[in-house]
Amino acid sequence: MSLIAAIIAQDPVGMKQLRAARSLRLPDWCIAAGFVRNRVWDHLHGITPPTPLADIDMLYYDASDLSKAPEEACEAQLNALEPAPWQVRNQARMHVWKGLPQHKSTADSMTYWLETVTAIGVRLEPDDSLTVVAPLGTDDLLGLQCRPTAFGRTQLAEYNARISAKRWRELWPKVRFVD
Repeated sequence: MSLIAAIIAQDPVGMKQLRAARSLRLPDWCIAAGFVRNRVWDHLHGITPPTPLADIDMLYYDASDLSKAPEEACEAQLNALEPAPWQVRNQARMHVWKGLPQHKSTADSMTYWLETVTAIGVRLEPDDSLTVVAPLGTDDLLGLQCRPTAFGRTQLAEYNARISAKRWRELWPKVRFVD
């Protein structure tokens, strides 16, 4: 088991959220972004209790329905199962607001996020094993280094504003930020 999977597996709240997400049986799904990043950086910093999440980013890929309605229905289902600030997004439609070609999968869509450390997700498989979805790798996250993705390098002002607004430098002082 990878270190990321081991950290997530030790968190009873995160595992309940993953079980709720799995119950929706969405195609090509994972929970990503702060759900993974915060837990790993908190672990590597020895921070307890865990840093609160602004939301729980559940991703899936379904090119057969690009409307927002299924996302809202999934959020309602998840809130009934495990109340939390869920944000469910079909990655097959996320290209529209970025003005990009349609993404090919959930992992492909994550390569268009701003930071490598956010483009990591985890999925709870039917056998209760955890799969880490990391199209850009996990070295930066585990190495306490934050850098922009290739796409993020084209959006450096947004990348820097996001890091500042989320206060990552203050929350995780061991992290090295690279422009």
